[in-house]
Amino acid sequence: MDFGIWEKWYNEILDDFGFSKDDDEASAKELDEILFDEGALTLEDLYELIHTYRKSNDFIVFGAGPSLKKHIQELKENYDLNDYTLIAADGATTALIEEKIIPDIVATDLDGTINDILLANCRGSLMVIHAHGNNKEAILKYTPFFDNILGTTQSKPHGNLYNFGGFTDGDRAIFLAVALEAENIILAGMDFGDVVTKYSRPNIPGATGPADEIKKKKLVYAEKLTNWVSENEDVAIINLK
Repeated sequence: MDFGIWEKWYNEILDDFGFSKDDDEASAKELDEILFDEGALTLEDLYELIHTYRKSNDFIVFGAGPSLKKHIQELKENYDLNDYTLIAADGATTALIEEKIIPDIVATDLDGTINDILLANCRGSLMVIHAHGNNKEAILKYTPFFDNILGTTQSKPHGNLYNFGGFTDGDRAIFLAVALEAENIILAGMDFGDVVTKYSRPNIPGATGPADEIKKKKLVYAEKLTNWVSENEDVAIINLK
């Protein structure tokens, strides 16, 4: 997604949620400075690293919705995961690790289970860390512990940061796959409903729980943006049921 197109979505989101553009940019500045000091991947680096061992342009994006574990089992039974580049959206990393699967890429704003995301990184997952107004503290605290990072921002990209489009971890992972020249994308655990799981909200008391109003609204945007990709990008998307 061209930034000019994304900026229209972004301004609508800022207005709808009452988010602060200044806060987004302050968080992005911190991430950029860390990556300047520690080193960062470019999109070209990420593409080359993926294609050293994945020869196809087929991707699976794992969201953290209530269908996630069912979809992982379905994929393990009916697909050769070695044929796909696997992108975990933040907390979905935990569910994959439980199934002894290490994603190729983790797209995260660092509010999933950090120990599992760190473990995935140690086992070879490439990191796409996202800056927004509510995660500056997490960026400062955790980013220096990761290797092989590409940085993203919600606002105008600059320095070491990209903006491929997308709002939530899940739909940003889809836009990332498009930027990596995906031809086919399978969506697993992308429910766009009103139920959250322990993978997206580690602090809830049970395995699932009702989404709050903010989360519901975020998922509405996630679904709209996913539909935008289907309608405007040269990629086939299959959302597992």
